[in-house]
Amino acid sequence: MPGDGAGPESDVAAAGREKAAAAMAEAAAAWLGSLSEDQLPLAAYDSPLHPDAEAERLRWFYTPTEHGGLAIRDQSPSQQSLAMQLLATGLSTAGYATVATVMGLENVLDQVEGWTVHWGRQRGRDPGLYWLRIFGRPGDRVWAWRLGGHHISLNNLVVAGRLVSTTPCFIGADPATTELLGGTLRPLQGPEDTARQLARSLDADQFRQALLHPSAVSDIVSGNRPQVRHGDTMMHMQDLWRGRFEDPGLDRIVNDIDRRAEAGSGYTESDHARVAITIPPKGISGRDLNERQRHLLRRLVALYTGRAPEFLADAYDTHYASDTVLDLVHFGWAGSTDVGEPHYYRVQDARILIEYDNTQRHANHAHSVWRDLNSDFGLDLLAEHRAHIAHE
Repeated sequence: MPGDGAGPESDVAAAGREKAAAAMAEAAAAWLGSLSEDQLPLAAYDSPLHPDAEAERLRWFYTPTEHGGLAIRDQSPSQQSLAMQLLATGLSTAGYATVATVMGLENVLDQVEGWTVHWGRQRGRDPGLYWLRIFGRPGDRVWAWRLGGHHISLNNLVVAGRLVSTTPCFIGADPATTELLGGTLRPLQGPEDTARQLARSLDADQFRQALLHPSAVSDIVSGNRPQVRHGDTMMHMQDLWRGRFEDPGLDRIVNDIDRRAEAGSGYTESDHARVAITIPPKGISGRDLNERQRHLLRRLVALYTGRAPEFLADAYDTHYASDTVLDLVHFGWAGSTDVGEPHYYRVQDARILIEYDNTQRHANHAHSVWRDLNSDFGLDLLAEHRAHIAHE
């Protein structure tokens, strides 16, 4: 795939990267400028060029652990507004609405769980527990920012005035389906229904090619690793938190959740090996799909790349409009194709990796992630930048 780490290149995409980087720098500077002396040490971190800061930048989560930074709940209303304005610069209009909805869904989850889950805090399910952190000074040659909390992780890197990386990009939903007065709330409806429609459209031979496993793995396989590698298998819940719980009771809760998930999937070590991330990818390739199925595959990819600012999403759409490119995209499925049953799918080519699972809480707890196998966190471009500095 041509272009910078953030995706395919074009004149429009190049100009968009600069425009997005400028908007991010302005919004980040405004937010930092509003903070007190007590708040700044949590919000502002060293540049990604600093080894300790870079190690922290690569430490990302999607569990309700402490993500690092200044929490939304610890900000004044005006500061919260500035934080959300920065968040909006890194997302499309639909992407922002989806993320904001997932953040608010913590109120619903609190009720679903009977207000009993606390994770050692006064309130365990809290729409204010999303952390924002800036790495470096906005507008400098290299700087980055992230926002993360339960079921959200957004990571952006700017180099030389250009937005060069927007992944990993994680969005989850618990509950995945919620009844409303006169309707239903499903933040990840598009990614789930489109993939199921594609899986159901496959004939018997095609489905055999696509099937990763008859049962769904209980989480995304790539986990929260900073880089995805060939042979990676699903991580367990204990490893998806920032450190271990000092409270034995909380540690026991995490272990129990993990055991229930494993029991629900019925997976053994050999099953996990069967659905491991592989390069080249598993599943059925785009070249083995008919035109209707290829349309569904394109639409599915766009539901993930469409999280990014519109200019970048459009560049991805143009890239995957190529039949030659789509031929190399693989789609894999695990589990039942029946609505309401546990399932998992994966979309992968030489660069993009998409994963989705809806298995926990009786298939009403969904995870989705968009990753770049070559340039998550912009690591390739940052390495080039360091090498360039070393030779100056």
